[in-house]
Amino acid sequence: MMKETETIEFKKTTAELKEAVISISSMLNKQGFGTVFFGIEDSGKVVGQSIGINTLNRVTQTIVDNIEPKIYPKVEVIEIDGKSCIQVIANGINSPYFAYNRAYIRVGESDKSLSVQEIKNRILNNKRLFWETEPSKKAIGDVDEKTLIDFMSRAKSAQRIDFDFDNVKTTLNKLHLLKGDYLTNAAEILFCNDNFMEIQAGTFAGTDKLTFLDFKLFKGDLFRLRQQAETYIFTTMRWRADLSGSRRIEIPEIPVRALSEAVGNSLVHRDFENSKGNEIAIYTDRIEIYNPGQFPEGIEPMDYYAGNEHSVLRNPHISEIIFRSKDIERWGSGIKRIHDECSRSNIRVEFKRLKTGFVVCFYRPERESDMPRVIEKVVEKVVEKVVEKVVEKVVENISKNQKEIIQCMSSNPLISALTIALSLGISQRKVQANIKRLKELGLISRIGPDKGGQWVVHKLKEGSTDSA
Repeated sequence: MMKETETIEFKKTTAELKEAVISISSMLNKQGFGTVFFGIEDSGKVVGQSIGINTLNRVTQTIVDNIEPKIYPKVEVIEIDGKSCIQVIANGINSPYFAYNRAYIRVGESDKSLSVQEIKNRILNNKRLFWETEPSKKAIGDVDEKTLIDFMSRAKSAQRIDFDFDNVKTTLNKLHLLKGDYLTNAAEILFCNDNFMEIQAGTFAGTDKLTFLDFKLFKGDLFRLRQQAETYIFTTMRWRADLSGSRRIEIPEIPVRALSEAVGNSLVHRDFENSKGNEIAIYTDRIEIYNPGQFPEGIEPMDYYAGNEHSVLRNPHISEIIFRSKDIERWGSGIKRIHDECSRSNIRVEFKRLKTGFVVCFYRPERESDMPRVIEKVVEKVVEKVVEKVVEKVVENISKNQKEIIQCMSSNPLISALTIALSLGISQRKVQANIKRLKELGLISRIGPDKGGQWVVHKLKEGSTDSA
Protein backbone atom coordinates (compact mmCIF):
# COMPACT_ATOMS: atom_id res chain seq x y z
CA MET A 1 0.00 0.00 0.00
CA MET A 2 1.27 3.45 -0.92
CA LYS A 3 2.06 5.99 1.82
CA GLU A 4 2.21 9.78 2.00
CA THR A 5 5.69 11.28 2.29
CA GLU A 6 7.37 14.68 1.98
CA THR A 7 7.00 14.41 -1.80
CA ILE A 8 3.74 12.42 -2.14
CA GLU A 9 0.25 13.63 -1.17
CA PHE A 10 -3.10 11.78 -1.42
CA LYS A 11 -6.49 13.41 -2.02
CA LYS A 12 -9.73 11.43 -2.08
CA THR A 13 -11.36 13.61 -4.78
CA THR A 14 -10.85 16.85 -6.68
CA ALA A 15 -13.16 18.45 -4.12
CA GLU A 16 -9.89 18.88 -2.21
CA LEU A 17 -8.22 20.68 -5.11
CA LYS A 18 -7.38 23.82 -3.11
CA GLU A 19 -5.66 21.73 -0.42
CA ALA A 20 -3.80 19.89 -3.20
CA VAL A 21 -2.50 23.18 -4.62
CA ILE A 22 -1.18 24.11 -1.16
CA SER A 23 0.51 20.70 -0.85
CA ILE A 24 2.19 21.11 -4.25
CA SER A 25 3.62 24.51 -3.28
CA SER A 26 4.86 23.18 0.07
CA MET A 27 6.61 20.20 -1.58
CA LEU A 28 8.27 22.50 -4.11
CA ASN A 29 9.53 24.72 -1.28
CA LYS A 30 10.96 21.70 0.56
CA GLN A 31 12.38 19.40 -2.13
CA GLY A 32 11.78 21.12 -5.48
CA PHE A 33 9.40 18.40 -6.66
CA GLY A 34 6.27 16.57 -5.58
CA THR A 35 3.36 14.36 -6.70
CA VAL A 36 -0.33 14.54 -5.82
CA PHE A 37 -2.78 11.69 -6.44
CA PHE A 38 -6.55 12.21 -6.62
CA GLY A 39 -8.55 9.05 -5.92
CA ILE A 40 -6.55 7.81 -2.89
CA GLU A 41 -7.54 8.26 0.76
CA ASP A 42 -5.08 9.47 3.40
CA SER A 43 -4.69 5.88 4.59
CA GLY A 44 -3.44 4.85 1.14
CA LYS A 45 -6.63 3.05 0.16
CA VAL A 46 -7.35 3.48 -3.57
CA VAL A 47 -10.97 4.55 -4.15
CA GLY A 48 -10.70 6.01 -7.65
CA GLN A 49 -11.62 9.44 -9.05
CA SER A 50 -14.56 10.35 -11.23
CA ILE A 51 -13.16 11.99 -14.35
CA GLY A 52 -15.23 14.20 -16.68
CA ILE A 53 -14.41 15.85 -19.96
CA ASN A 54 -13.01 19.00 -18.31
CA THR A 55 -11.57 17.47 -15.11
CA LEU A 56 -7.90 17.41 -16.18
CA ASN A 57 -8.10 20.91 -17.64
CA ARG A 58 -9.70 22.27 -14.44
CA VAL A 59 -7.01 20.68 -12.25
CA THR A 60 -4.22 22.03 -14.46
CA GLN A 61 -5.67 25.54 -14.68
CA THR A 62 -6.31 25.78 -10.94
CA ILE A 63 -2.68 24.91 -10.21
CA VAL A 64 -1.32 27.33 -12.82
CA ASP A 65 -3.58 30.19 -11.65
CA ASN A 66 -2.93 29.85 -7.93
CA ILE A 67 0.82 29.10 -7.53
CA GLU A 68 3.44 31.83 -7.91
CA PRO A 69 6.01 31.74 -9.47
CA LYS A 70 4.14 29.92 -12.22
CA ILE A 71 4.59 26.19 -12.67
CA TYR A 72 3.24 23.92 -15.39
CA PRO A 73 2.60 20.48 -13.94
CA LYS A 74 2.13 17.20 -15.74
CA VAL A 75 -1.48 16.07 -15.15
CA GLU A 76 -2.63 12.67 -16.37
CA VAL A 77 -4.99 9.78 -15.69
CA ILE A 78 -3.38 6.58 -14.42
CA GLU A 79 -4.80 3.26 -13.30
CA ILE A 80 -4.02 2.03 -9.77
CA ASP A 81 -5.44 -1.27 -8.51
CA GLY A 82 -7.86 -1.28 -11.45
CA LYS A 83 -9.25 2.18 -10.62
CA SER A 84 -8.82 5.50 -12.41
CA CYS A 85 -6.85 8.15 -10.54
CA ILE A 86 -5.35 11.52 -11.42
CA GLN A 87 -1.59 12.00 -11.00
CA VAL A 88 -0.10 15.50 -10.80
CA ILE A 89 3.72 15.80 -11.08
CA ALA A 90 5.28 19.19 -10.31
CA ASN A 91 8.86 20.47 -10.37
CA GLY A 92 10.37 23.87 -9.63
CA ILE A 93 13.63 25.59 -8.69
CA ASN A 94 12.35 29.13 -7.97
CA SER A 95 11.49 28.79 -4.28
CA PRO A 96 9.73 30.30 -2.40
CA TYR A 97 6.45 29.31 -4.06
CA PHE A 98 3.17 30.85 -2.91
CA ALA A 99 -0.25 29.17 -3.01
CA TYR A 100 -3.22 31.52 -2.72
CA ASN A 101 -0.77 34.30 -1.69
CA ARG A 102 0.74 32.32 1.19
CA ALA A 103 3.95 30.29 1.41
CA TYR A 104 4.05 26.77 2.86
CA ILE A 105 6.68 24.11 3.44
CA ARG A 106 6.36 20.36 3.71
CA VAL A 107 7.14 18.89 7.13
CA GLY A 108 6.70 15.12 7.06
CA GLU A 109 3.22 14.61 5.60
CA SER A 110 1.88 18.04 6.61
CA ASP A 111 1.94 21.53 5.08
CA LYS A 112 3.24 24.26 7.41
CA SER A 113 2.99 28.02 6.83
CA LEU A 114 6.32 29.80 6.32
CA SER A 115 7.06 32.83 8.50
CA VAL A 116 8.11 36.17 6.99
CA GLN A 117 11.73 35.52 8.09
CA GLU A 118 11.72 32.05 6.53
CA ILE A 119 10.43 33.49 3.27
CA LYS A 120 13.13 36.17 3.36
CA ASN A 121 15.83 33.52 3.95
CA ARG A 122 14.61 31.49 0.99
CA ILE A 123 14.68 34.51 -1.31
CA LEU A 124 18.26 35.25 -0.17
CA ASN A 125 19.28 31.61 -0.63
CA ASN A 126 17.88 31.67 -4.15
CA LYS A 127 19.97 34.74 -4.87
CA ARG A 128 23.08 33.03 -3.47
CA LEU A 129 22.77 30.23 -6.01
CA PHE A 130 23.72 32.81 -8.61
CA TRP A 131 26.37 34.60 -6.51
CA GLU A 132 28.97 31.88 -7.10
CA THR A 133 28.77 32.22 -10.89
CA GLU A 134 28.62 36.02 -11.04
CA PRO A 135 31.83 37.79 -12.18
CA SER A 136 34.08 39.16 -9.45
CA LYS A 137 36.42 42.14 -9.78
CA LYS A 138 39.42 39.80 -9.95
CA ALA A 139 41.14 39.00 -13.24
CA ILE A 140 43.17 35.96 -14.31
CA GLY A 141 46.39 37.62 -13.15
CA ASP A 142 45.09 37.67 -9.57
CA VAL A 143 45.04 33.87 -9.33
CA ASP A 144 47.68 32.18 -7.18
CA GLU A 145 48.99 29.76 -9.80
CA LYS A 146 50.67 27.49 -7.25
CA THR A 147 47.39 26.98 -5.36
CA LEU A 148 45.63 26.09 -8.62
CA ILE A 149 48.40 23.66 -9.63
CA ASP A 150 48.31 21.97 -6.21
CA PHE A 151 44.52 21.65 -6.47
CA MET A 152 44.78 20.04 -9.91
CA SER A 153 47.40 17.60 -8.61
CA ARG A 154 45.12 16.46 -5.76
CA ALA A 155 42.09 16.23 -8.04
CA LYS A 156 44.02 14.10 -10.55
CA SER A 157 45.30 11.82 -7.76
CA ALA A 158 41.72 11.43 -6.51
CA GLN A 159 40.65 10.54 -10.07
CA ARG A 160 37.89 13.12 -9.93
CA ILE A 161 39.16 15.18 -12.84
CA ASP A 162 40.16 14.01 -16.31
CA PHE A 163 42.42 16.78 -17.64
CA ASP A 164 45.83 18.21 -16.73
CA PHE A 165 46.86 21.73 -15.78
CA ASP A 166 47.79 23.64 -18.93
CA ASN A 167 47.71 27.30 -17.96
CA VAL A 168 45.59 29.33 -15.56
CA LYS A 169 43.05 30.57 -18.11
CA THR A 170 42.49 27.23 -19.83
CA THR A 171 42.21 25.37 -16.54
CA LEU A 172 39.74 27.85 -15.02
CA ASN A 173 37.66 27.70 -18.20
CA LYS A 174 37.42 23.92 -17.96
CA LEU A 175 36.37 24.29 -14.31
CA HIS A 176 33.69 26.86 -15.35
CA LEU A 177 35.26 29.53 -13.14
CA LEU A 178 35.59 32.35 -15.71
CA LYS A 179 33.20 35.02 -16.98
CA GLY A 180 34.99 36.50 -19.97
CA ASP A 181 38.30 37.89 -18.70
CA TYR A 182 37.15 37.96 -15.08
CA LEU A 183 36.99 35.29 -12.43
CA THR A 184 33.70 34.16 -10.96
CA ASN A 185 33.13 34.86 -7.27
CA ALA A 186 33.75 31.15 -6.62
CA ALA A 187 37.16 31.33 -8.35
CA GLU A 188 38.16 34.35 -6.25
CA ILE A 189 37.34 32.52 -3.02
CA LEU A 190 39.13 29.35 -4.10
CA PHE A 191 42.28 30.56 -5.82
CA CYS A 192 43.01 34.20 -4.90
CA ASN A 193 44.98 35.00 -1.74
CA ASP A 194 43.71 38.58 -1.80
CA ASN A 195 40.00 38.26 -1.02
CA PHE A 196 37.60 39.25 1.74
CA MET A 197 37.58 35.91 3.58
CA GLU A 198 39.06 35.63 7.06
CA ILE A 199 38.97 33.44 10.15
CA GLN A 200 39.25 34.86 13.66
CA ALA A 201 40.80 32.31 16.02
CA GLY A 202 41.06 32.86 19.75
CA THR A 203 42.00 30.96 22.90
CA PHE A 204 40.35 32.03 26.15
CA ALA A 205 41.24 31.67 29.83
CA GLY A 206 37.79 30.47 30.89
CA THR A 207 34.38 29.46 29.56
CA ASP A 208 33.56 32.89 28.12
CA LYS A 209 35.28 35.56 25.99
CA LEU A 210 36.30 37.89 28.81
CA THR A 211 40.02 37.06 28.86
CA PHE A 212 42.12 36.31 25.77
CA LEU A 213 45.15 34.07 25.99
CA ASP A 214 45.81 34.22 22.24
CA PHE A 215 44.28 35.72 19.11
CA LYS A 216 45.03 35.15 15.42
CA LEU A 217 43.50 36.51 12.21
CA PHE A 218 43.90 34.28 9.16
CA LYS A 219 43.41 35.45 5.57
CA GLY A 220 43.86 33.83 2.16
CA ASP A 221 42.19 31.45 -0.28
CA LEU A 222 39.83 28.82 1.03
CA PHE A 223 42.42 26.00 0.98
CA ARG A 224 44.99 28.10 2.85
CA LEU A 225 42.41 29.22 5.42
CA ARG A 226 41.48 25.64 6.18
CA GLN A 227 45.11 24.63 6.71
CA GLN A 228 45.78 27.62 8.97
CA ALA A 229 42.64 26.97 11.04
CA GLU A 230 43.34 23.26 11.47
CA THR A 231 46.97 23.90 12.46
CA TYR A 232 45.84 26.46 15.06
CA ILE A 233 43.37 24.03 16.66
CA PHE A 234 45.71 21.01 16.58
CA THR A 235 48.60 22.88 18.16
CA THR A 236 46.43 24.54 20.82
CA MET A 237 44.34 21.63 22.10
CA ARG A 238 45.63 19.04 24.56
CA TRP A 239 47.26 15.74 23.63
CA ARG A 240 48.12 12.74 25.78
CA ALA A 241 50.74 10.07 25.28
CA ASP A 242 49.85 6.37 25.05
CA LEU A 243 52.94 4.41 26.15
CA SER A 244 51.25 1.01 26.35
CA GLY A 245 52.76 -0.25 23.09
CA SER A 246 56.25 -0.38 21.65
CA ARG A 247 55.91 3.17 20.32
CA ARG A 248 54.71 6.38 21.93
CA ILE A 249 51.41 7.42 20.36
CA GLU A 250 50.02 10.94 20.72
CA ILE A 251 46.23 10.94 21.17
CA PRO A 252 44.22 14.18 20.71
CA GLU A 253 41.55 15.16 23.23
CA ILE A 254 39.09 15.54 20.33
CA PRO A 255 39.27 13.40 17.14
CA VAL A 256 41.33 15.16 14.47
CA ARG A 257 39.07 13.95 11.65
CA ALA A 258 35.99 15.41 13.33
CA LEU A 259 37.66 18.79 13.82
CA SER A 260 38.99 18.83 10.25
CA GLU A 261 35.54 17.99 8.88
CA ALA A 262 33.95 20.77 10.95
CA VAL A 263 36.47 23.36 9.74
CA GLY A 264 35.99 22.32 6.11
CA ASN A 265 32.20 22.40 6.35
CA SER A 266 32.23 25.80 8.07
CA LEU A 267 34.10 27.31 5.11
CA VAL A 268 32.30 25.58 2.25
CA HIS A 269 28.77 26.05 3.59
CA ARG A 270 29.13 29.61 4.91
CA ASP A 271 27.13 32.58 3.62
CA PHE A 272 29.63 34.38 1.38
CA GLU A 273 27.40 37.46 1.09
CA ASN A 274 27.62 37.93 4.85
CA SER A 275 30.55 40.20 5.68
CA LYS A 276 31.08 38.45 9.04
CA GLY A 277 34.01 36.03 9.09
CA ASN A 278 34.29 32.46 10.34
CA GLU A 279 35.39 32.01 13.95
CA ILE A 280 37.24 29.47 16.08
CA ALA A 281 36.94 29.83 19.84
CA ILE A 282 38.90 27.55 22.19
CA TYR A 283 37.61 27.69 25.77
CA THR A 284 38.71 25.67 28.78
CA ASP A 285 35.70 23.36 28.43
CA ARG A 286 34.93 23.36 24.69
CA ILE A 287 36.01 24.21 21.14
CA GLU A 288 33.51 26.07 18.95
CA ILE A 289 33.67 26.41 15.17
CA TYR A 290 31.33 29.14 13.91
CA ASN A 291 30.01 29.53 10.38
CA PRO A 292 28.08 32.67 9.27
CA GLY A 293 25.47 30.67 7.38
CA GLN A 294 22.04 29.49 8.48
CA PHE A 295 21.29 25.76 8.68
CA PRO A 296 18.68 24.67 6.05
CA GLU A 297 15.10 25.42 7.11
CA GLY A 298 12.92 22.45 8.00
CA ILE A 299 15.92 20.17 8.61
CA GLU A 300 17.61 19.36 11.90
CA PRO A 301 21.29 18.31 12.30
CA MET A 302 20.16 14.99 13.79
CA ASP A 303 18.40 14.21 10.49
CA TYR A 304 21.85 14.03 8.90
CA TYR A 305 23.67 11.89 11.45
CA ALA A 306 20.64 9.60 11.59
CA GLY A 307 21.03 9.18 7.83
CA ASN A 308 17.54 10.46 7.02
CA GLU A 309 18.35 13.51 4.88
CA HIS A 310 20.10 14.43 1.65
CA SER A 311 22.61 17.24 1.36
CA VAL A 312 21.34 20.81 0.84
CA LEU A 313 24.24 22.74 -0.69
CA ARG A 314 24.42 26.47 0.03
CA ASN A 315 27.35 26.88 -2.40
CA PRO A 316 27.07 24.03 -4.91
CA HIS A 317 29.79 25.21 -7.30
CA ILE A 318 32.39 25.72 -4.57
CA SER A 319 31.38 22.38 -3.06
CA GLU A 320 31.81 20.72 -6.45
CA ILE A 321 35.35 22.08 -6.89
CA ILE A 322 36.48 21.05 -3.40
CA PHE A 323 34.86 17.64 -3.83
CA ARG A 324 37.05 17.06 -6.88
CA SER A 325 40.25 17.45 -4.84
CA LYS A 326 38.80 15.22 -2.12
CA ASP A 327 39.15 18.03 0.44
CA ILE A 328 35.50 17.54 1.38
CA GLU A 329 32.69 15.11 0.59
CA ARG A 330 29.61 16.41 -1.17
CA TRP A 331 26.68 14.30 -0.22
CA GLY A 332 25.58 15.47 3.23
CA SER A 333 27.89 13.11 5.13
CA GLY A 334 29.94 15.74 7.02
CA ILE A 335 27.72 16.05 10.09
CA LYS A 336 27.35 12.29 10.29
CA ARG A 337 31.14 11.79 10.16
CA ILE A 338 31.67 14.38 12.89
CA HIS A 339 29.00 12.77 15.07
CA ASP A 340 30.29 9.22 14.50
CA GLU A 341 33.95 10.14 15.14
CA CYS A 342 33.03 11.83 18.43
CA SER A 343 30.77 8.95 19.48
CA ARG A 344 33.60 6.46 18.98
CA SER A 345 35.88 8.60 21.18
CA ASN A 346 33.16 9.29 23.78
CA ILE A 347 33.30 13.02 23.04
CA ARG A 348 30.15 15.13 23.34
CA VAL A 349 29.41 17.29 20.28
CA GLU A 350 26.54 19.69 19.66
CA PHE A 351 25.29 21.31 16.47
CA LYS A 352 23.74 24.67 17.36
CA ARG A 353 21.52 26.97 15.29
CA LEU A 354 22.11 30.68 15.96
CA LYS A 355 20.29 33.73 14.60
CA THR A 356 23.54 34.75 12.89
CA GLY A 357 24.82 31.35 11.76
CA PHE A 358 25.68 27.83 12.86
CA VAL A 359 28.12 26.41 15.45
CA VAL A 360 29.69 23.01 15.94
CA CYS A 361 30.63 22.70 19.61
CA PHE A 362 33.09 20.03 20.82
CA TYR A 363 33.18 19.55 24.59
CA ARG A 364 36.69 18.93 25.90
CA PRO A 365 37.23 16.00 28.29
CA GLU A 366 37.20 17.06 31.93
CA ARG A 367 40.38 17.01 34.03
CA GLU A 368 40.61 16.38 37.75
CA SER A 369 42.98 19.35 38.09
CA ASP A 370 45.28 21.55 36.09
CA MET A 371 48.32 19.52 37.15
CA PRO A 372 48.29 17.26 34.05
CA ARG A 373 48.56 20.38 31.87
CA VAL A 374 51.46 21.69 33.96
CA ILE A 375 53.26 18.36 33.58
CA GLU A 376 52.40 18.39 29.90
CA LYS A 377 54.00 21.82 29.49
CA VAL A 378 57.18 20.64 31.25
CA VAL A 379 57.36 17.60 28.99
CA GLU A 380 56.83 19.82 25.96
CA LYS A 381 59.82 21.96 26.98
CA VAL A 382 62.02 18.88 27.53
CA VAL A 383 60.98 17.41 24.18
CA GLU A 384 61.59 20.78 22.55
CA LYS A 385 65.19 20.84 23.87
CA VAL A 386 65.78 17.27 22.74
CA VAL A 387 64.40 18.06 19.30
CA GLU A 388 66.67 21.09 19.06
CA LYS A 389 69.72 18.89 19.76
CA VAL A 390 68.61 16.31 17.21
CA VAL A 391 67.96 18.97 14.60
CA GLU A 392 71.39 20.51 15.24
CA LYS A 393 72.99 17.18 14.35
CA VAL A 394 70.67 16.77 11.35
CA VAL A 395 71.86 20.13 9.98
CA GLU A 396 75.28 18.65 9.43
CA ASN A 397 74.03 15.79 7.30
CA ILE A 398 70.87 16.66 5.38
CA SER A 399 69.61 19.49 3.18
CA LYS A 400 68.14 22.75 4.44
CA ASN A 401 64.66 21.82 3.18
CA GLN A 402 64.83 18.42 4.89
CA LYS A 403 65.93 20.05 8.15
CA GLU A 404 63.02 22.51 8.01
CA ILE A 405 60.56 19.68 7.23
CA ILE A 406 61.75 17.84 10.36
CA GLN A 407 61.35 21.02 12.39
CA CYS A 408 57.77 21.41 11.12
CA MET A 409 56.95 17.80 12.01
CA SER A 410 58.56 18.10 15.44
CA SER A 411 56.50 21.15 16.37
CA ASN A 412 53.28 19.76 14.85
CA PRO A 413 53.07 15.97 14.30
CA LEU A 414 49.72 16.43 12.51
CA ILE A 415 51.00 18.89 9.90
CA SER A 416 50.13 18.11 6.26
CA ALA A 417 52.47 18.17 3.28
CA LEU A 418 50.50 21.10 1.87
CA THR A 419 50.96 23.13 5.06
CA ILE A 420 54.69 22.35 5.05
CA ALA A 421 54.90 23.48 1.42
CA LEU A 422 53.09 26.73 2.22
CA SER A 423 55.31 27.33 5.26
CA LEU A 424 58.58 26.73 3.40
CA GLY A 425 57.58 28.32 0.11
CA ILE A 426 58.34 25.21 -1.97
CA SER A 427 56.10 22.96 -4.06
CA GLN A 428 54.09 20.19 -2.50
CA ARG A 429 55.73 17.75 -4.92
CA LYS A 430 59.18 18.71 -3.60
CA VAL A 431 57.97 18.28 -0.02
CA GLN A 432 56.73 14.77 -0.87
CA ALA A 433 60.07 13.87 -2.46
CA ASN A 434 61.97 15.04 0.63
CA ILE A 435 59.59 13.19 2.95
CA LYS A 436 60.22 10.02 0.98
CA ARG A 437 63.99 10.51 1.36
CA LEU A 438 63.71 11.21 5.10
CA LYS A 439 61.72 7.99 5.52
CA GLU A 440 64.42 6.06 3.63
CA LEU A 441 67.05 7.50 5.99
CA GLY A 442 64.94 6.36 8.95
CA LEU A 443 64.61 9.90 10.25
CA ILE A 444 60.80 10.04 10.17
CA SER A 445 57.84 7.67 9.92
CA ARG A 446 54.10 7.98 9.59
CA ILE A 447 51.57 6.52 12.03
CA GLY A 448 47.99 6.16 10.86
CA PRO A 449 46.25 7.16 7.58
CA ASP A 450 46.99 10.16 5.36
CA LYS A 451 44.12 11.99 7.02
CA GLY A 452 44.14 11.68 10.81
CA GLY A 453 47.62 10.19 11.11
CA GLN A 454 50.77 11.79 12.53
CA TRP A 455 54.50 12.15 11.98
CA VAL A 456 57.19 10.65 14.23
CA VAL A 457 60.73 12.06 14.23
CA HIS A 458 63.35 9.40 15.05
CA LYS A 459 66.86 9.53 16.39
CA LEU A 460 69.32 10.37 13.63
CA LYS A 461 71.35 7.61 12.05
CA GLU A 462 75.06 8.43 12.12
CA GLY A 463 76.62 9.45 8.82
CA SER A 464 73.34 10.08 6.98
CA THR A 465 73.81 12.68 4.26
CA ASP A 466 71.74 14.11 1.46
CA SER A 467 71.86 16.97 -1.01
CA ALA A 468 68.21 17.25 -2.06
